[in-house]
This record gives sequence, C-alpha cells and structure tokens, in this order.
Amino acid sequence: MGRVRVVTDSTADLAPDVARDLDITVVPIRVRIGQEEFLEGVNLTEDAFIARLRAQPRLLPSTVAPDADEFESVYAALARTTDSILSVHLSTRLGATCRMATEAKERYTIRDVCRVVVIDSQMTSLGLGLIAMETARAAQAGRSLEEVARLARAMLPQTHILFFVDTLDYLQHGGRTGKIETILNSVINIKPLLRLEEGEIVLMEKVRTRAKALERLYEFVADFPRVEALGIVHSTSLNEANNLAKRLESIVPRARVTIRRYGPGVAAHLGLGALGVVVYEGLER
Repeated sequence: MGRVRVVTDSTADLAPDVARDLDITVVPIRVRIGQEEFLEGVNLTEDAFIARLRAQPRLLPSTVAPDADEFESVYAALARTTDSILSVHLSTRLGATCRMATEAKERYTIRDVCRVVVIDSQMTSLGLGLIAMETARAAQAGRSLEEVARLARAMLPQTHILFFVDTLDYLQHGGRTGKIETILNSVINIKPLLRLEEGEIVLMEKVRTRAKALERLYEFVADFPRVEALGIVHSTSLNEANNLAKRLESIVPRARVTIRRYGPGVAAHLGLGALGVVVYEGLER
C-alpha cells in the first residue's frame, strides 16, 4: 500500500519547499528560551529566534526532543496511506530524538499494518538533511523499505561535517562538548574546528582567526577526491557561505551545493556565528 514515507526531525534544517516537494514529514523539536517553549518551524522561525538571541544574549536556549507519543501519532497518520516508514534522525549522542522515535516504533499499536525502520543518522543539520533528501528521492522512485534503509545506512560513513563556532558558551551550556570539554577549557581566543565522528563532536584543530577557520573549511572539502553533494550551513553569515561556495565551484558545481541557515534547534547549541560544511562523497557505482 503506497510507497515508503520518510520522516525526519527539524534539526535536519530542510527548506520547507524541499520537504514538501520530497514529501518528507518533519517532526519539530522544542526550543526553550527562558520560561517559554516553542516548536521549531511551527511557532518559532529562524528570524524570530535570531532576534531573540540578539535581544537577550545572556539567555542561553535549550532544546527538548519530541516525545514517543508525538512520533506514534505521526506514524499512525502516515499509516493511512503507506505500510512502510523510514524514520531517520539526529545523532543519539546529540539528543534524545532518535531514542523517542525508537520507543514509539517498539510500542506502535498498528505495527502489524505499517513497518517502521528507525535510523540514527549520527548527524545533525544538513548532514541529516542530505540523508533525508536522498532517501526520499529513492522512495519517490519506488524503492522498497529495505532498499531505502540500506541507502541511508550506506550514506552514513560517506557523509562528513566540519564546522566552527564563534563562542563555546552554547555548546557547553547544552552539554554537547563531550570529550573536548577539558581541552577547550584550557584555551582562550580560538576558533575550534569541530567534526562529527560516529555522531559525537570531536576537536579537529584549533585556529586563531575566523579567516583561518574558513580556509580550513575550504581545504577540508578540497581534500575529498569526490564530492557528490555539499552543504554549507550558517546562521548570520550568508556572504561567507556564498563566497565559500564560489571558491569551491571548480570542485563542486554550484548545482550540487545547498546553502542553508541552520535553524533554532541547532542554533540553540551553536550560537549565531557558526559556519560549517557537510560533504557527501557519494556511493561507489
């Protein structure tokens, strides 16, 4: 009954028109600012979030994963038109979203009617977004649930994220610094280059200036022998993102580059000045 439906969460930073065209169901995470709580992309836009952070720079936000009940409701709604769902989400080392999706799948009351496969992307932002987009295209092409899930898993080791932040305050407040906490606490006035490895944030290099950090992002992409798709994510640095894409045109044609502002769910942990790249190498043919 029907083709495979793809579900992800709002940390994938998908443009609304992309999610609509690819028929991807996006489950919003909650963003807390002070005593207020919002649903990302529903009653909290990127612009509104940026304005709030600039107006209250000392008020550090936090995020809350959708609960299992919300995922179960999403699966039940989709089960009216399909018997196969791929649910791919934020790294379990960065939040509880994937665990909640798994809990919903395991207790799903009509699982005999609709199969649900939940995958930990080990990614966030456009790293997760690229996987959601590719699997949704495969689903639209009529691939089976097994084939779509196999594609998602194959993409994991071929997708790489490198980014830097303007301040460590947000990562430390959200408890996302993990093993690099002691290293970062001993160094001041740096732009840490951070990479996701097996879903966890690790320190790749420490540089002193934003210009040097941008150069390292360029070199990171340029070092790959093949780049099938490139994501550039920013919050308030569109000119820098565009300039980086232009510099990389000889390596990655602009048609294969996606530039996106990261949304409130990611910005709550990175702040506003971060910039990063997502490299998808592609699969061997």
